[in-house]
Amino acid sequence: MIRTRHLLAAALALGLAGCASEPAHYYTLLAPAPADAGTASRAPFDFELMPVGIPAQVDQPQLVIRQGGQSVAPLSGERWIAPLADEVRAALSADLSQALHARDATGMPGGSKPRLRIKVDLRRFDSAPGDYALVDAAWTVRQLQGDATLACTSQIREPVGAGYGALVEGHQQALARLAGEIARIAGPVAAAKPTACPSP
Repeated sequence: MIRTRHLLAAALALGLAGCASEPAHYYTLLAPAPADAGTASRAPFDFELMPVGIPAQVDQPQLVIRQGGQSVAPLSGERWIAPLADEVRAALSADLSQALHARDATGMPGGSKPRLRIKVDLRRFDSAPGDYALVDAAWTVRQLQGDATLACTSQIREPVGAGYGALVEGHQQALARLAGEIARIAGPVAAAKPTACPSP
């Protein structure tokens, strides 16, 4: 009996050691800063980016991928470096700052510049390795010191190559395109000029 216990303990220890030997890979949606960041003239307004809503199905530490039409699977060894909602917000904040040449003033005291408030909710965040990365978002841009506001939706699909790194890069590109669509109407909203949502 004692020998059996020792054998079971040894097998368990070997199993745990085998699991521990598989290193986790960590990913970020925050793309590297461009070399010319900060050189353009600044916009006449700041913006606030509210916390980003994400679907519960992908609100996991792991990358969650599609497998066929209905099946999804979390990948235990492939993880986000921070909660996914924080990763998406950080990426959008950086992309918007670059596209608008404006400062994300979230949480900062009001200054002399007008301020826009931007709210983004992701309705889908699909990951299909070797196929596509997709974001489907509902978003609003409104003046904080006025009445101008616009609510829009965007669905962006990026083809991706093999590997999880390529998948994450596809999501970075999709979020950058989403930021570009938001930026396209942010200036007119800040100036209270008539504008329309970007064409799908």
